[in-house]
Amino acid sequence: MDVAIESGTVIRRAGLILFCFLSLMSPATSRAAEAPSLRRVGLVSSSGDPRSPGPLIDAFRQRLRQLGYIEGQNIAIELRFAEGKLERIPGFVEDFAKRKVDALVVSSVPAIRAAKRTTSDVPVVMLITVDPVATGIVASLSRPGSNITGIAALARDLRREGVDLLKTAAPGISRVGVLWNVEGRASAAPMKDYEALGFGRKLHFQSLEVRSDAPDLPGAFQAAAKGRADALIAVGNTALARHLKQISELALQNRLPSLSERGGYAELGGLMDYSADYTENFRRLAEYVDKILKGDKAGDLPIEKSKFNLAVNLKTAQQLGLNISQTVVKRADKVIR
Repeated sequence: MDVAIESGTVIRRAGLILFCFLSLMSPATSRAAEAPSLRRVGLVSSSGDPRSPGPLIDAFRQRLRQLGYIEGQNIAIELRFAEGKLERIPGFVEDFAKRKVDALVVSSVPAIRAAKRTTSDVPVVMLITVDPVATGIVASLSRPGSNITGIAALARDLRREGVDLLKTAAPGISRVGVLWNVEGRASAAPMKDYEALGFGRKLHFQSLEVRSDAPDLPGAFQAAAKGRADALIAVGNTALARHLKQISELALQNRLPSLSERGGYAELGGLMDYSADYTENFRRLAEYVDKILKGDKAGDLPIEKSKFNLAVNLKTAQQLGLNISQTVVKRADKVIR
């Protein structure tokens, strides 16, 4: 009987201690114990606006939701927008690296270089337009071997294939004006790429330089006419992307078969556009983040190449007196009739 009484006393004391402990816990502490830990993802954009992140960020977030990530519940996505001021990018990258986010997403060469310089621990998922092997960013595409992986939308491949498509659509061309923005550290790269492509293709490329703050597009087309250009390529610079409609109108007025490295140009009246599928690329960046958050090492994930999309405007071709070959039409992802 004494043993039973003592046992009951012990049980009552244990219950009292547990009650006191639970009473001392705050509601916030209880919720924190129950809530899953948030995985933190930092994303640095060289352009864009925090008030309106845009369709690429939307595509990234949507794909993460499809993969089971809910913002505020199991993931926190922090966005930083340089808004065209590239000098702000290193600071954003350094801040994310210092706070050791679970994954860092970057989509411009300055951001990628800043990430490589700043951290070897934080997994970096990149979208890059230059050769990451030739520039020393990674060891190889198949096995990057560092903390960096992602997608390569190689501009040199885009330009080589784009020139061949334009030449197939307008076989008689020989002098191509290249419209490009002279501002920026790597601004001369497109012109060098096109000049290198002239050899063996019997094409001469004429430099048509503009400045991003106020591009003198009519003046550039006057220079093209003076140089006897018979076709035009518009480089996919962010500054020029805002003027695709005007470029398409001027190209048609000057009767120049034209191609833009930016999607949407053909829909605005240009003859052709050949561009990386950036919406799909940002969805794929989310898939890389998913793999990293599930335990894969960035350096073990192969760098994939971007798909390029071709759009052709047959109405514009007719106005220019061009008979676009079925080879080009069948190759096109979008045809405007």
